[in-house]
Amino acid sequence: MSEPQIDPAGNTQQFRAFAQRSEPEAAPQKRSLAVPVAVAVAVLVIAAIAAYLIL
Repeated sequence: MSEPQIDPAGNTQQFRAFAQRSEPEAAPQKRSLAVPVAVAVAVLVIAAIAAYLIL
């Protein structure tokens, strides 16, 4: 019997579908981390200014 032939284009299409599916999921995670970091920096700056004015 002959061996079944595997279509390399099918594997490429499956990989591209996987790569396109995973990119939008990764982007919102990076954005959600930026907001808490910005809030923390703003709180530290306000606390430093308040401490400077009190002293």
